[in-house]
Amino acid sequence: MREIYWKLRARMVAANLWPRGWIARGACYSLGLAVGLFVLQMLLILIAPKWSDSLGGWVKFLLFDAALLFSIVAFRGLKRKILWRLRNRLIVTYVFIGVIPAVLLIAMAFITIYLFAGQFASFVVTSDINSQLRSMQAVNAAVSNELAARIEKSQAPTAESLAGLKKRDRAWRRREVTAWQGSKILPLTANQNASVAFPDFINKNGNPYAKAIGEGQPFKEIVRDKDELYLRVAARFEVGRETLTVVTSEPLDRNLVADVASNLGEITLYAAGINFGDARDDDQSRGSVTGSGPKATASTGSGKTSDVVVLRNGKSGASVEGDEQVLKPTFTVGVLSASTGITDREITFGTPLQVVDWKTGDLARAGALVKVRTRPSVLYSHLFAALGDIARGVEYLLLAILIFFAVIELVALIIGTRMTQTVTGAVAHLYNATRNVDRGDFSHRIPVKSEDQLAQLSLSFNSMTESIEKLIQEQKEKQRLEGELAIAQEVQAQLFPRQVSELESLEVHGFCRPARTVSGDYYDFLTASSHKLILAVGDISGKGISAALLMATIHSAVRAYSVESLPQMREPVAVGAVAGAGRMMAAWPEGIEVSPGALLGLLNHQLYESTPPEKYATLFLGIYDGRSHRLTYSNGGHLPPILISEGGAVRRLEAGGTVVGLFDNVTYDEGSVEMHPGEIFLAYSDGVTEPENEFGEFGEERLIDLVSTNRHLPLVQISQTVTSAVDDWIGDNEQPDDITLVLARAR
Repeated sequence: MREIYWKLRARMVAANLWPRGWIARGACYSLGLAVGLFVLQMLLILIAPKWSDSLGGWVKFLLFDAALLFSIVAFRGLKRKILWRLRNRLIVTYVFIGVIPAVLLIAMAFITIYLFAGQFASFVVTSDINSQLRSMQAVNAAVSNELAARIEKSQAPTAESLAGLKKRDRAWRRREVTAWQGSKILPLTANQNASVAFPDFINKNGNPYAKAIGEGQPFKEIVRDKDELYLRVAARFEVGRETLTVVTSEPLDRNLVADVASNLGEITLYAAGINFGDARDDDQSRGSVTGSGPKATASTGSGKTSDVVVLRNGKSGASVEGDEQVLKPTFTVGVLSASTGITDREITFGTPLQVVDWKTGDLARAGALVKVRTRPSVLYSHLFAALGDIARGVEYLLLAILIFFAVIELVALIIGTRMTQTVTGAVAHLYNATRNVDRGDFSHRIPVKSEDQLAQLSLSFNSMTESIEKLIQEQKEKQRLEGELAIAQEVQAQLFPRQVSELESLEVHGFCRPARTVSGDYYDFLTASSHKLILAVGDISGKGISAALLMATIHSAVRAYSVESLPQMREPVAVGAVAGAGRMMAAWPEGIEVSPGALLGLLNHQLYESTPPEKYATLFLGIYDGRSHRLTYSNGGHLPPILISEGGAVRRLEAGGTVVGLFDNVTYDEGSVEMHPGEIFLAYSDGVTEPENEFGEFGEERLIDLVSTNRHLPLVQISQTVTSAVDDWIGDNEQPDDITLVLARAR
C-alpha cells in the first residue's frame, strides 16, 4: 500500500495536482469526509433510516466547504496561469484603469440623468401650480383695487370684471373670490354663496404670513381647509377706517391637476395620510418615527404609525422610502405616453407640496405628495420647447459628439493594442536573453529596432553582458583590497596602547572606534618616568586610508621626537606595547624636561613639509607629573579637553595654537594645571559630540553630564556609557565619524 501511495503521489506531483497549500489540503479533507459520511448515510438508510437524516446536513456543509475551498484554489491557479504573461497583466490593468472607471462613470451619469429628469418633472408640476397661483394673484389684486375704489366712492362693493372673467376664462369658473370689509363679508355677485372662511391668522401677531400681508406682500400658497386642498391667494388693503381682505380660492382637484398632466404623463396626488415635519416632533407626538431631518410619514390616523412611509426632501429632490402602498392616493390623472425607443424608459419621481393650515396660518402637519410618472422624451420636449427647430440641431450636435467620442475610443484601442505588443515583445526578448545569460552565454544580444525607452533597456542589457566579465575581475580586485584593508586595520590596532603602566597618582583609559575600516583619530600614552606620563590625542582631516596613514605618521613622529629629546636610550619600561613588541620610550633622567609646545612645533613643520596642503591634524599633547599633580599641555587646534572636579566644576584646556601641518613657522603656547584627587581628565574627538538626529547634535553638554553622573565608576565603564549613549543618539543611521575618547583620573 505504501508503494502504491508514493507512486500515486509522485505522479500527482509531476502533474502539479498534489495539494500543497493548507487551503488545497483542507478542500481535500472536506471532500473526503463528505464522501465518507455520504457512504455512511447510504448504509444507515438500509439499517437505521432515522439516523441517516442527521448526516444529510453535515454532508451538504462539507460539500459546500470543499466547493468553496476548491474554488479559491482554482482561482489562484487560474490567476497564476493567466497573469504570468505580461500581455495578460496589461489587459487586466487596462480593464481596471480604463474599462471599470468608464463603466462607473456611465452608471453615475445614468443615475444623475434619472435624478435630474425626476427633478425636472417635479419642477414642471410645481412651476405649473405656481403659474396658476400667479394668475390668481394678478386677478385678486385687480379685484381688490376695484373693490377699494368702489368703497371709497361709497358705491356698491361689486366686482363687475369678475363676472366677465368667469364667462371668458374656463379656469375661473372653478375659482371663487371672497371679500371682507373688516369682518363683514361683501356680496361680490348676486348669487354668491361664500364657502371660504375668513383667514383669522392675518390678525395674529408673530405669524409670518400675517406680517407679510401686513407689509403689502401677497399670500399665495397651497392650503388645507376642511381636509381639502386649495390654491389660495389673499390680499389686504386699508380702505378708510376699515380693512379690505380679498381671497381667491381654487380647489386642488382632479380637473386642475389634469391640466398639468395633459402634456406630462401620469400624476398622482396624495392629499391625506401624509405628515410633514421634523421627525423629532413625530417621536414626541406619536412615538413612531426615529431619525432626524425633515420627513413625511404616513400614519393610520389614530395617533399610531404602524406602517411608515418616509418622504425625504434633500438637495436631489424628494424620494419615498418604505411601503408606498401605505399611502392612499387621492386621485390619479393623466396617461403615461408610449415609449419611443429602448432608452425612453419610465421615470417615477415624487415631490412634497408645502401646505398651510387655513385656520392657523402655520405650516400644516398634514402635507401632500405629488408622484409623477413620465418619460424622457416628454421631458425632452418640455426642455427644448422654447428652441423650436433649433432642438433638431442640438440633437444632431449631440449625435456628432457621440460619434466623435466613439472614433476617439476606437483610435485609442488601436494605439493601446500596438503599444501593448511593443512592450510585451521587448519583455519577451529580455526574458530569452536572461535565460541565455543564466546558461553562461554572454555573447547573446537583443535585437534593437526602435529608439524608445524599451530600446534603451535592450541596449543597456547588451552593455551589461559585455561588462559582466569586467565586473567579475573588479570583484576579485575588490576582495584583494578588502583583504589588504583588514591587514591595515590589524596593523593600526597595534599602534594604539594595549597595556598601560599607570602612575600611582593617575589612572588612564583610551577608546577609538573607526567609522570605516581604519581610523583617522589618534591617541597614545607614553610613560616618561616613574612619575611622568605623556598623553596625546589627535584627529586627522578626512577618513579612510589616507587619514590612517597620516595618523601612523603622527604616531611615529610623536614617539620619535619624544625620544630625540632624551639624552640616552635604555630597555623599554613604558606603555603602548606588550613585552617583546620592540623598543619603547625610555625613561627621562631627573631634571630633563620636554616641552609639549616644542614637540607640536616640530610636528607641525614635518607635516607641513611632507603632506599635501589639504592634509592637517589637530593634536593635544600633555605631560602629567605625578609628584606635583600638574599637567603641562599644549593644544594644537583640537577640541579643548575638559577637567571635571568632584563638585562638577569644569575647566577647559585651551592654551596652544592652530592645527598642525597647515601653516609653517607656528609657535604653540603651553598651559599648566593642577589635577586634584578625583578630578577627571576628558579628551574626545568630534565624532563624540557632533552626531546628529532629529533633536540636533549630541553636544558637549550631554557628554559632560554623562561623565559627571558616572564619575565614580571605573574609566572603562564611563567610556562604555558614553559610547552607548552616542550609539543610541545615532540610532539606525551610519556612524558619521571616528569616535575617540581618552579619560584620566587623578588619585
